[in-house]
Formats: sequence, structure tokens, C-alpha cells
Amino acid sequence: MAGSTHTVSNQPPPLVGYDVFTADRALVAAVERHLAPELLDEARAELSALGRSAGSAQLQEWGAQANENPPRLRTYDRYGHRVDEVDFHPAWHRLLGKGVAAGLTAAWARPGGHVRRAAGFLVWTQVEAGNGCPLSMTHAAVPALRTDPALAAEWEPRLTSTIYDRELRPAHLKAGALFGMGMTEKQGGSDVRANTTVAVPLAEDGTYALTGHKWFCSAPMSDGFLVLAQAPDGLTCFLVPRVLGDGTRNTFLIQRLKDKLGNRSNASSEVEFDGTWARRVGEEGRGVRTIIGMVAATRLDCVLGSAGLMRQAVVQAVHHCAHREAFGGRLLDKPLMRNVLADLALESEAATTLALRLAAACDDGGEQETAFLRIAVPAAKYWVTKRCAPVAVEAAECLGGNGYVEESGMPRLVRESPLNSIWEGAGNVQALDVLRALRREPLALNACLQEIGEARGADHRLDGAIKNLLTELADLEGVEGRARRLAERLALVLQGALLVRHAPPAVADAFCASRLGGDGGAAFGTLPHTLDLQSVVERARPQS
Repeated sequence: MAGSTHTVSNQPPPLVGYDVFTADRALVAAVERHLAPELLDEARAELSALGRSAGSAQLQEWGAQANENPPRLRTYDRYGHRVDEVDFHPAWHRLLGKGVAAGLTAAWARPGGHVRRAAGFLVWTQVEAGNGCPLSMTHAAVPALRTDPALAAEWEPRLTSTIYDRELRPAHLKAGALFGMGMTEKQGGSDVRANTTVAVPLAEDGTYALTGHKWFCSAPMSDGFLVLAQAPDGLTCFLVPRVLGDGTRNTFLIQRLKDKLGNRSNASSEVEFDGTWARRVGEEGRGVRTIIGMVAATRLDCVLGSAGLMRQAVVQAVHHCAHREAFGGRLLDKPLMRNVLADLALESEAATTLALRLAAACDDGGEQETAFLRIAVPAAKYWVTKRCAPVAVEAAECLGGNGYVEESGMPRLVRESPLNSIWEGAGNVQALDVLRALRREPLALNACLQEIGEARGADHRLDGAIKNLLTELADLEGVEGRARRLAERLALVLQGALLVRHAPPAVADAFCASRLGGDGGAAFGTLPHTLDLQSVVERARPQS
């Protein structure tokens, strides 16, 4: 006999069955701003279709399944043969297949491709961030391969394909391929010039045998990898295929998979090379210069990934508070909670706006925009990715105890949130890269200041922040010790300038007051009460 002790009430409905793209007003506005008018209808239709998939109950379930069933390493088969394969849950393959089919590795193949892909990547990250790694690496490999026209002609059509082929077989037999990357080693980490993996030339021109290891190798079931090794003339970039042209497996010894804090659905590995066949990419001794295009693209993806995670965290918090009542009314209508949600929404919109501006610069490809990216990407990578963790934690707190329970999905966001700040060069690396650009590439600073200058005179707090930034830049004595401070200020001023030009007045006003004008506290929810916070929150609220 069934009994009943209470009636379930005052619980928010699941946030499912909505369009993740069209519900994000800041993202939609950025796409409309940066794409040519003739591309907009097609792009909106594609992104809306992806957004509806991302917001569906089915895909949210796949995301949870992929996270709860992490990959497993199979070093040997049942007969004792070394196979070095990684098994994934079926949900992982379904998600990765949809990401590839949506063009998330195809930015280089169509007009406006970077903005379209950036918006799609930001949407897709909100389903399950783990499969973003192979999508990002595959997308980012293209500029490195283009340093060798023959390699680019062979591989680029496969990498930009919308067909996902999970089988390990010769790449020339596949309609689509994925790439990974292996740069860091135990003794060096980010200092890749300390790498000890050795590349010995073989008889065939441009081919080498690699011996050594990689401490972090991403997406180990990919079809090919870009790696760094020491050739006779110095550190050099190489392409390592998993399967050779004759169908035999290349020597690619997976030692173990990393047991990570988050990003559980994705395989990150330690590998060893022992006479592993590789093809040189670019010139000997110019490995860093060759692979830097890939690194810049993955760093932009870190910004996009963090923007997507923040958006999902904010959406969940606002949705919960719109349907939850306490102390006589909706949480959304309580002044203090509204302040917290508005503060979180500002951080999310600023991240999205800056990330899409960077993607638009990639589409442009001109000298001015390339110079802008040289300094804006590391500054954004430094700041936006660092804001992700506090946003995710505060958003989880908005759900109260429910936000600390796995079923809410918030703990997964919290565990994922620090990742993009650490991968592809942690905070100090990014801040020092900003300094490197300042010292060596004057065009980069000029391009960045010109972008900021477009908003000068529109808000007195922004003008004050620009003046302070110029003062910082005028004195580079002992600058290394304040590199983080400089990168932070540069990113904040960039965000403020973009929001003043493009965001609704309520958003720009609140951002400038709290982030540039000093009228905000160290914790979220400390915005001035005189601001139009209701408009900021309503703009962030998903409309299912």
C-alpha cells in the first residue's frame, strides 16, 4: 500500500526543451553584429538547430552519461597483443559525432566560419564540456598544418569534414579525422624548449623516428597528433599518425589516463614514443613558431569554453530563482538575490561579448586584426578563464543545498570551471605572453588601443579606466611582477569598451560601475542598488 507523507511543491521544473542559442540574447546579438548580412539567415538556422539539440532532454542525458562513465584504457587485447586503445561510453561518441556534424571543426572552410563555430562551440560546451577537447584540437591543428602546403592539402579536408569516423584505420581511407596534441613533458611543463623527446631523421625526406614521452597528450584516440621533439637543428613540430598508411599501428604507447578533477568524459593521457614514425611540419628548429597558431586557436577556445560554462551556470541559477519561492515571494524578485544574479550575468555577458569579438578578428585575418589578436587572446585567456570558477561556485550557491547535489548538474560545472585557466598555458604564462607582445610587437598594442578607443567618451568610468591603463603601460619598469595586474586591467577595459558600444545601457552601466568604477565588492551581489538590475537579470533569463 502506497503512503504519502507530503506533496512535492515549490521545486523548479527541469530546464529542458529550450533553444540554448536563441535564449542567449548576448550571443545572438554578437553573431548578428559580426556576421555579414547575407550569412545571417543560414547561420541563425544552423545555430538554432544546434541550440535546440543542446537544450533537449536527450542530449542532457547523454552529457550526464558521458561524464558518469569515464573512458577506460585497454593496453592489451585478450590475446596479449598491445593495442593502446581507449574505450568511451556510447554517449561520448554520439555527442562528438553531433559536434563534428555541426561544423565545430570546420571554421576554416566557409565564410564567417570562426564566428559561426565560436557561437556553436559556446552552445555545445553547455551540454558536456569534455568532448570540446578533440573538437578544439582538430579545429586548431589547421594553421599549423598550413605551414606545409602538402600536408595541409592532405589533411585539412579530413579535419574540416562534418563526418565523424571513430575507427582507427589509415587516414586516407577516412572521410573525416580528428587531431590531438602533445607538447609538454615531465621535466618541462610549459617550458617546451626543455623537451627531451628526440627526433632522428629517416631515409625518406621529412620523416623521423621519435623516442621519448609526453606527460599530457590530449584525445589519444585521434587519427593524428601534433607534437614537439628535438631534431638535429632544434625543437621541431611533427605530425604523428596513429595508424600508418599500410594499416599498421604506429608506436604510440599509452601509459595511463589522467585521473582529473573534472573533464571526466574526456581522455587525457601519458604516452611514450619508441621509434615512432613522424612527419616534420615546418622547418627544423622552428617548432614553437610552427605550432603557435594551434596554441592561439586553442587558447581562444579556452575563452569560449569558459564563456559557455559561465552562461550555463548563470542560466541554471536564474531559472531556479524564477521558479523557487521563499519568504513570501520568488527568489528572483528578492533584492539581494537579484543583485547576485545580475552580477553573475554581467560576468557571463562580458565573457561572451569579448570571445565573439576575438572570433570575428580571426575571420577578418587582416594585419590590424591579427595584431589585435596577438595581445587580446592571452589577455582574455588570462582573465575570462579565471572568472569561470567563482561564477560557477556562486551560481551553485543560488540553488542552495540542491546546487551541491550531483543531480542538479552544478557540481559538474564547478569541477570543470578551473580547467580552461590551467590548460593551454596557465595564468602566469598568459600574463607573460601579454608582456611579450607589448615588448616585441608594437602593432599589437596599437591595434588593442584602437579597439578600446572606439568607446572613448561614452562612459566616464571607462574613460578613467583607459587613463589608468595607459599609465600602467607607460611604465614597464619591473613589469614582470605586475604582469597579472596589467593583463587583468587590459581585459576588463576591453570588455567595458565592447559593452559600452554594443550592450543594453543597463548592462554597460552596471559593468562600468562595478568593474571599472570601483563601485562593487570582492564578492558577487555587491552591485550598487541604484542600477537597473532587473533588466540585467531578465536579459540573462532563458525563455524556454
